[in-house]
Amino acid sequence: MPFITLNFLRHASLAVASCSLLSGCFSILPTVGPTRHQIDNVKAKADAAAIQFVKLDDAIASRLAAERKPHLFSETLGSARLGTRAVGPGDVLAVTIWEAAPATLFGVAPTPGFNGISVARPTELPDQPIDDDGTIYVPFAGRVPAAGKSLQEISAAIVARLEKKANQPQAFVRLTHSFASNATVVGEVATSTRVPLVPGSERLLDALAAAGGVRDPVTKTTIQLTRADSVYSLPLETIIRDPHQNIPLLPGDVVTALFQPYSFTALGASGKNEEINFESQGISLAQAMARSGGLLDQRSNARGVFVFRFESKDALDWPQQPVKTTPSGRVPTVYRIDLTDPQSLFLIQNFPMADRDVLYVSNAPITEVEKFLNVLFSVAYPILAGKSAGL
Repeated sequence: MPFITLNFLRHASLAVASCSLLSGCFSILPTVGPTRHQIDNVKAKADAAAIQFVKLDDAIASRLAAERKPHLFSETLGSARLGTRAVGPGDVLAVTIWEAAPATLFGVAPTPGFNGISVARPTELPDQPIDDDGTIYVPFAGRVPAAGKSLQEISAAIVARLEKKANQPQAFVRLTHSFASNATVVGEVATSTRVPLVPGSERLLDALAAAGGVRDPVTKTTIQLTRADSVYSLPLETIIRDPHQNIPLLPGDVVTALFQPYSFTALGASGKNEEINFESQGISLAQAMARSGGLLDQRSNARGVFVFRFESKDALDWPQQPVKTTPSGRVPTVYRIDLTDPQSLFLIQNFPMADRDVLYVSNAPITEVEKFLNVLFSVAYPILAGKSAGL
């Protein structure tokens, strides 16, 4: 039996050595994915010319981190406020008119006041919607232009038209319903609504509060602000933490609350093989590896950690030219990290994960050898056991 076993092991070792020299010898064995060498060798294939292979270093990690830094609302949109309130078509105005005694153009008799002095009573007109032509109708004054004017300007225009018809007329105009100066709030909020923009209640968080707040966790909500033809986005958590991002809204703004649990997929020799969500403000590769359970000590190749990503064309100075892109204009990119280098532990803290990244950890070479030996022994052991039993 010792002779048979020794002889078998000698032949098994020769078989393993021979297999290691033959490309694809272990391809029949079960595996979670390609090895590090197989991924590196893809670069030599003509059909892989569109894939960019990038070894992660400090310069690349810093450049990607700077590009993925969110553009703050305070930087892109500024802090312009409504200023003087101008009304527009659809707004509803309430007009109140006074005239000195004894004249009563509007048919309201004065009332006796202190020491017998007559006091004029105000005349409140029915609410006046601003028509499509931008005017309101005031008795004895006719069609008064209102659209694009402030409430004070409208009051002055009414008084000017009544001066030769009423005794010392005075007018007061107030906005009762606003439809022209609104922001719209939609998306993952309690109630989608149009929010009137009035001084003191015109900021972004005011609009979200008027819509009943967001329905999802703050850390997983992104606020998208559409102004004219431009669209800007920022995590809600950033807006809450930084008062400068709670910017004033302007008429016509559309605020959309988006539930965006960004995610990456962990595959290979990591603690978890699954899709893992992360917060909208982003996480680093170090955090992603921790959330995926880290590297399996018995299987993983610390020199074969990869991040697969569709990158923007202007993200890096690509090593392979000409740069080929997908139909959507993205560049298939493979980032490789060597965790046996102590400096890589700093790099992965600075490397930002992107939505839909694939984090792949390859098996160590010895793992494939162990698999082959297991298969070899599982086939040969019954034969050896039969020979030792004299069968």
